[in-house]
Order: sequence, then structure tokens, then C-alpha cells
Amino acid sequence: MSTPGPPGGFNPFDKLFGDLGRMFAQQGPVNWDVARQIALFLATEGEAEANVDPLERMRLEELVRVADLHISERTGLATSVTGGVLSVAPVTRSDWAMRSLDAHKPLFERLATSLNAAGDRGEDDVEPDPDDDMGTEKLLGDLGRMVGPVLLGLQAGSMLGHLSRRALGQYDLPIPRPPSDELLVVPANLDVFAAEWSLAPDDLRLWVCLHEVTHHAVLARPHVRGRLEGLIADYVSSFEVDAGALEGMMGGFDPTDPERMQEAFADPELLLGAMQTPAQHELLATIETLTVVLEGFVDHIMDTVGRGLIGSYGMLSEAVRRRRVEASDGDRFVERLLGLQLGQAQYDRGATFVRGVVERAGEDALARLWVSPRELPTPAEIDAPGLWLARIELPHE
Repeated sequence: MSTPGPPGGFNPFDKLFGDLGRMFAQQGPVNWDVARQIALFLATEGEAEANVDPLERMRLEELVRVADLHISERTGLATSVTGGVLSVAPVTRSDWAMRSLDAHKPLFERLATSLNAAGDRGEDDVEPDPDDDMGTEKLLGDLGRMVGPVLLGLQAGSMLGHLSRRALGQYDLPIPRPPSDELLVVPANLDVFAAEWSLAPDDLRLWVCLHEVTHHAVLARPHVRGRLEGLIADYVSSFEVDAGALEGMMGGFDPTDPERMQEAFADPELLLGAMQTPAQHELLATIETLTVVLEGFVDHIMDTVGRGLIGSYGMLSEAVRRRRVEASDGDRFVERLLGLQLGQAQYDRGATFVRGVVERAGEDALARLWVSPRELPTPAEIDAPGLWLARIELPHE
């Protein structure tokens, strides 16, 4: 059986731009109807999508229980957000995209609100042009407000639609989601990746379960979740509108040319080039500190646990780690939009920090990382683990 999907050859832009009046009349800071249509089209590539085999859930539930037992024992962390039992939801690519849109909706709406406010401030700073009989500044401002929700809907749908074809689980990007003890896994992507790298499918599934459970255990800590959520929210709220860049973009806007609109709105650099600010650099450093320590911790725990559970762990882990640093344009857009920078250099920094802590104070010292807000490393400590150990008064060599 298969779930109904977009018919072959369907292009959502034909529908989206077929009724501009209705689309632009959509209320709210982000046009979520547009976002869902784009995400669904990209996730399925316009084809019908097969349902997940019911046996997949049974297999993954067994593996999640194994991962939960070993990760909680190794880290001493509760793996549940709600105090219940972890479960797993094997989902299709389109399901992953739709659930991710819902999960990250507050971030996109906060971004939209920030841009609207910045745009209003920018208009106040613009001196009227006495030679502008047609009121171009006002026209561009009104057009920007009209097109903005559609543009952000296109960006949100495009971003998560592309990611749905790559994501193995829900923590490919370490972004907290609404509290839940259900972990998303995408079997179709697991099968493709296993085939491409000649990996044992069951070994890969256990690796992904370990990866998801370890991330979930750390992000289940309220102060860690709250800190990362707050930093990302502050980052997306700090964008500003560059009136000159926006005018250049709108200057070529032609609502009668759907193809030109599609090209313009599908270019993430166009949006980011108009709003990224130097003021976000300090936030980037703080976000990077928390995310690289998280990733370094997860990799270390998985190396410790995984080698004893998965016979092909070394080959499998290397394949996954190579894959994650081969960023596509869509991945880079996500990172820049949300303040996440996870290239090889960042993974190496996290690994070096964790290794330095273990060498100086032993394995048990890692448990202190997530005890309270006070123990979270600072940007100055990430390259000097001895400073972190000294600040939290943990004996070390």
C-alpha cells in the first residue's frame, strides 16, 4: 500500500502562483499552506510515497530499548523528557517534513516577526525622495509585507523538504523539539544510506537509535533545552532588513512571471543576504560552544557504547560522520538561518574538548557537563578544558 502523494509531474509552483490574490491574502507572519505544499513536493519528489512497513516499528522499538538501557547506564542521565518510556516512530519523508514544520513553527514565526519589525524601523529611517512621484519606497514596503509571508513559507518548506530526504532521525540537527518521548526515524533514508555504503541495515538502525537516544538524554535536561532554545530564538530575532538589498530584490519582482518568482524565492542566499548582521557573531560563538560540546559528548558516549554492541561500528560510524560534514546548500542555509555551524572544524573542537576532560579528570567528569547551568562550558573554555575543570572545581591533572 502507499499513501496518497502528489501525482507524477506535479509542480507546486503551478498551483501556488495560479492564484496570487488568494495566496497573498493569507494571514499570519508565515504562509504555512505554502510551506506545507513545498515541503510535501520536495519530500516526495512529486511521486506517491510507500507506507512504512509495520514490522519496521517492531524492529526499531526493540533497538531503542537496547539503546535506552545502555545510554542511561553509561551516562547516568534520564533519557525521558516526560518521565515516561521512550518510543520510536518510523515515518515517511513527508511525515518527517510535516512534523518538523510543526515542531519548528515558533522559530519561523519569530523570525518573521523580527523581520517585520526591522523592516518598519528601516522605513522610518529612509528619507522621502522628492523626485519619486510614484512613491517607490512605500510601494516596496507594502509589497515586502505582502510577499514576506509567502517568501518565508517557501523558505521553510524548501528547507525542511530537502532535509527530509537526508535525515536519518530527528537530531541530524541538534535542535530541541516540543517535549515528547517519541523519536522520529526515517527508514527510507536508512535503506538508501545503507545501500550506498554497503552497511548492514540492522547495524545502522542500532547506530541511529544510539545517536537519537543520547541526544535526547542531554536535551531532556530542562536547562540545556532552555539554553539552546533561547539562544536560537535570540539569533533568529536579531536579523535586520537591509533596505538596499530588499529594494534590489523587489526591483526585479514580477507577479506575472511565476518562473522568475520561483527562482528568486528558492534562493536562500537572497533572503540571508538581506538580513544577516554583525551583531549575531557573539550569539554564534555561544551557540557553537553548546552544540560542539553536545556533539563531542554524544560521539564519545556512542564510541564507548557502540563498539561493544555493533560489530561493524568503526566502518559504520566513519561513514555517518563523513556524510554529516558533506553539507549541501540546503544544509548551509539551515545552519546560517538558525545559528548552527557544524562542519568538520566544529566536530573536531567538540571531540578535543571531551578528550581533554577525560584525559585530565577521567570519564566520570563528563557527567558534570549537564548538571546545571553553571557547568555549561563558556566560549573561552571550549579550547581549554582545564579552565572549565578549574572553574567548576573538579580535581584534575
